[in-house]
Amino acid sequence: MNQDFIVRPEFHSKEKFWIVREDILPEALQKTIQAKQLLMHGKVQTIHEAVKQVDLSRSAFYKYKDGIFELENLQRERFATVSIDLEHQSGMLSKVLSAIARSDGNVLTLSQTIPLSGIANIVISIDTSQMEKPLSALLDALLATEGVKKVTIIGQG
Repeated sequence: MNQDFIVRPEFHSKEKFWIVREDILPEALQKTIQAKQLLMHGKVQTIHEAVKQVDLSRSAFYKYKDGIFELENLQRERFATVSIDLEHQSGMLSKVLSAIARSDGNVLTLSQTIPLSGIANIVISIDTSQMEKPLSALLDALLATEGVKKVTIIGQG
């Protein structure tokens, strides 16, 4: 399983990326990758099953899962799934959807949680194939949207 991976922290407009050979990653990161692959390929149904199968603690999985992604190829990604924390205000979802539309992204799926402590989370899958600018430009626009507190890339494909 000698593949390359991108270690990706929570998105910030000035984030840095590294390409790291898998065999030099710490064991917890390697096991996080294995658990994510089990989930992605449908070999297990839950995070609990995945971490148990690779002998990884759930806390380690949650610590690293949003920061490491497989680098399958260097071609432009067609889909991105993004998690966004928003202030609970009228019109916030509309602002986010407008930012995506202005970037020529197309919303495929959307899920929103009930607000807790004034913050709601939405997870949006976006078709990015028609976007002229890179995904990072859309993420910058989302972060610049008043009321958006956090933007995290969950996955790309």
